[in-house]
Amino acid sequence: MPELNPNDYNYDLPRERIAQYPLQDRDSSKLLVFRNDNISEDNFINLPRYIPEGSLLVFNNTRVIRARLIFFKDSGARIEVFCVEPVNPADYSLSFGSREPVEWKCIIGNLKKWKKGSLQMQISGIHGNHKLLAERIRKEENLWRIRFSWDLKNTTFGEVIEIAGHTPLPPYINREDVKEDYVRYQTIYALQKGSVAAPTAGLHFTNKVLEDLHSNGVFFTDVTLHVGVGTFQPIKSDKIKNHIMHTEHFYITATSIESIHKHIGKIIAVGTTSVRTLESLYWLGVKLINNADSDPDRLYINQWEVYDHQDNISTYESIGYVLSWMQNKKLSSIHASTRLIIVPGYHFRVIEGMVTNFHLPKSTLLFLISAWTGNSWKNIYAYAMNHNFRFLSYGDSSLLLR
Repeated sequence: MPELNPNDYNYDLPRERIAQYPLQDRDSSKLLVFRNDNISEDNFINLPRYIPEGSLLVFNNTRVIRARLIFFKDSGARIEVFCVEPVNPADYSLSFGSREPVEWKCIIGNLKKWKKGSLQMQISGIHGNHKLLAERIRKEENLWRIRFSWDLKNTTFGEVIEIAGHTPLPPYINREDVKEDYVRYQTIYALQKGSVAAPTAGLHFTNKVLEDLHSNGVFFTDVTLHVGVGTFQPIKSDKIKNHIMHTEHFYITATSIESIHKHIGKIIAVGTTSVRTLESLYWLGVKLINNADSDPDRLYINQWEVYDHQDNISTYESIGYVLSWMQNKKLSSIHASTRLIIVPGYHFRVIEGMVTNFHLPKSTLLFLISAWTGNSWKNIYAYAMNHNFRFLSYGDSSLLLR
């Protein structure tokens, strides 16, 4: 599997096929349905027709933060500080809730213009104008550790970036963010702050679609995986084994894991982030079975480690063990990190289908789609291209069933 060549997972994506704006109505997007190796087409509002009764839809309830902070120096130079991951405090909720200075790993745009000193931004508060300061601490791998401080008393960092930040549209949306993006580049069920990119499969869901699914006997639960900028990282090497997969953090409550355990064999993931979380959950169970003394604060899945496992542990047993382990540890939720990369040859343990958008050529997400559909991904993408589907984040959707 590591010898897979990314050039075999390429296709021609004309720029005009990349959706630059969302449609007026979320559920008016097109829906490609792939099942039994057949491809058909519908509108997303009719998704409930295709989800089997008794299924469990698993949503990623992460919320996109206004991660792009744009500063201007006295010279007029524009410097963008893109917040990627909190480091002090490292917990997302603690960082967003902090009224004291916080530190984040960040990407710096136009770094050459920031030679020394702090950056300063004027922000408006209830009692007039205030300041947000960014101080460069040190470089950490390919990111910078930045300390943020502000003079708005009794105001959290989460509230500050809501005022000062911009919606982090992906690089292939070639425009500045507008007011509409603050609402539309967010799922209607977004809850837990932390993502710097939307779980875009969920952007199509409306209350009507959810109500119709519920009326048809479909169940819901959610997980939280904070989507990082690594989701857009291209594969630059000629072999997938040389690609370093990004780390993402996920959280799952015991209640959600109980629902997942109950519905094994009927689980459909909404988005590749939910797929990655669910499959990582299975492998956490395998690791815990082999080492019940694992530190709850150090749960992780590495990039390739699952491909070396010979364990024939059932999905029911693995996820059931996670529940019993949490009960013994008196945990109401688990927090873990994953670098799991899903490529052709991977054996899916949890999902029976997924809802997902159309992904970039030669991306790890396209590898995941190929792992699920086999070589049929080429037919799926050719159909979408030939039938005027819109691609990527604000584009159309697909339902991929076994």
